[in-house]
Amino acid sequence: MEFRRLGRSGFIVPALSLGTGTFGGGNDFFKAWGSTDAQGATRLVDVCLEAGLSMFDSADIYSAGLAEEILGQAIAGRRHQVIVSTKATFRSGDGINDVGSSRHHLIDACERALRRLGTDYIDLFQLHGFDAMTPVEETLGTLDDLIRGGKIRYVGCSNFSGWHLMKSLAAAERYGLPRYVAHQAYYSLVGRDYEAELMPLGLDQGVGAVVWSPLGWGRLTGKIRRGQPLPANSRLHATAEQGPQVEETYLYDVVDALLAVAEEAGKTVPQVALNWLLQRPTVANVIVGARDEAQLRQNLGAVGWTLASDQVRRLDAASHRPLPYPYWHQAGFAERNPAPVN
Repeated sequence: MEFRRLGRSGFIVPALSLGTGTFGGGNDFFKAWGSTDAQGATRLVDVCLEAGLSMFDSADIYSAGLAEEILGQAIAGRRHQVIVSTKATFRSGDGINDVGSSRHHLIDACERALRRLGTDYIDLFQLHGFDAMTPVEETLGTLDDLIRGGKIRYVGCSNFSGWHLMKSLAAAERYGLPRYVAHQAYYSLVGRDYEAELMPLGLDQGVGAVVWSPLGWGRLTGKIRRGQPLPANSRLHATAEQGPQVEETYLYDVVDALLAVAEEAGKTVPQVALNWLLQRPTVANVIVGARDEAQLRQNLGAVGWTLASDQVRRLDAASHRPLPYPYWHQAGFAERNPAPVN
């Protein structure tokens, strides 16, 4: 396993972590991802630890907390061997305050997560989304209290826009409050929006990317091919409309390039797609999912080797998309305002 520094912190994390969205299958949406029970999750954790993957990511909304409960059971007795990250902010109950990043909700969400996970601390606690109705000073002050109380150790955010993240970082610096060291963001070969603003911000401010859905919401598994129907067991049948949208022609152009590089490298399509991400600036960790041990072992094969520069160039070219304004305009001033990637 490869290891990386998380943002500008002193915390070192494995390059891959296991996402627990497949744990539990508590509703139709998450059943489409998977329904791993405690016994199956324990086996997946075993395989991860054997390979040096010691980080596990969850959220309070994954199967209404069931994913956290199953993860807690799977790591019981070996908490000191693992890094636990989880998230809160989205609605987690029917109460008027069961949502957001207010002091009330974050403290309650953290306490509930600790109980479900069966632990007394969370290594990385992340806001799942930006709450525009709560002052960032209130949110950061609450996170500071949770850190000082020993409940959490590092803080991050997820799905923030550039100004959301920069506003929070500026407030943290102004008032001496905790800085986000990680931004859990969507990024893949068929979803490169992260590169326009969030990547340069991460480089400038020392915020590491923790990548979710690195296989493009299940589109880069190697099962989707040009001219072939969607596989019967693809979760895209149930969840395509709820995730990032990808234009079909563009998708097949990227898949064709992936297939060619995978054949050259002697790797699978997912391994190539994940390895490409691991070479991108700011990327500290890539979250992989697995319904079963076979999928997990395949994803673990994304580390320990490196794509050739020509292969990276071809994948870059196949997945390139025109930049929105003002980024296409800024690209003309690369002499003093260079982009982190071409």
